[in-house]
Amino acid sequence: MTADFIKRSFAKMGARVKFGEATSERGVARRELLLDVRIDKRGEYFFIRRQEPSRMELTVLDVQPRDRHLLLLSRNGQDKHRFLLGHDERHWFVAGIPEIAPVSRVQDAKQALKPEAVLTREHCLRSKYRDRRTNAARVRQGEWFFVPAVALQVDNWLVLRHEPLLRGRGSKPHMCEELYRFGGETVYVSPGAPNGLTEGEYQALSPQQRQRWSWGVRKRNPKVYVRGRVRHPDHATVALDGWHEVFMNTESLSQAMRDVVFLD
Repeated sequence: MTADFIKRSFAKMGARVKFGEATSERGVARRELLLDVRIDKRGEYFFIRRQEPSRMELTVLDVQPRDRHLLLLSRNGQDKHRFLLGHDERHWFVAGIPEIAPVSRVQDAKQALKPEAVLTREHCLRSKYRDRRTNAARVRQGEWFFVPAVALQVDNWLVLRHEPLLRGRGSKPHMCEELYRFGGETVYVSPGAPNGLTEGEYQALSPQQRQRWSWGVRKRNPKVYVRGRVRHPDHATVALDGWHEVFMNTESLSQAMRDVVFLD
């Protein structure tokens, strides 16, 4: 598929796209493909970078102009990855689709990004309600889903206030008015290991490697519940009446987005 055809497909959903060769900036030179959202004087645009020479083919599988979403396929031999690109509230975004869901339509890609708990709760809803940011089954803010946990009772001394929800890799936090968490895997986080190292991985580092960074202790993939207001600069604030269990979308299951994890 030619660059001009791809540009026309992006234009159908009201977006601009530029192409360039992958460089060593931000330590991503080893990646054959990088999809980015950038800003120039005209506003946001998609930037597609490929290492050259490359045998990778890019194909637009589906465009939904009214919905402002597009499904993109990258193919290099038998290696295939799908990405949902679109507009959510205030900004453009890129989300990797798990490879176990070989979707060919935007609507199916949206469903593939929903965690199993959300799909189960939405099963009884009519299809026209399932893509809304808020429906009877859950509330969505960006990549996070909040599912009511009606039976949950939490002692006040366990409730944390003004706590962040983070995906790792320096993403902007979603700030929660009230949060309760338990379980999960303890990891050590630093600028050099933003997704966290397990106890064994941390202990295996040399003293020089440990001293190079400032480390913090976090929980990876804990059970998390939130209540009250959840704020984020790129999204409208949501107000959760009662406790809701937190689920991240399935983007982290995509090999193309494997560096994204749930750190809390």
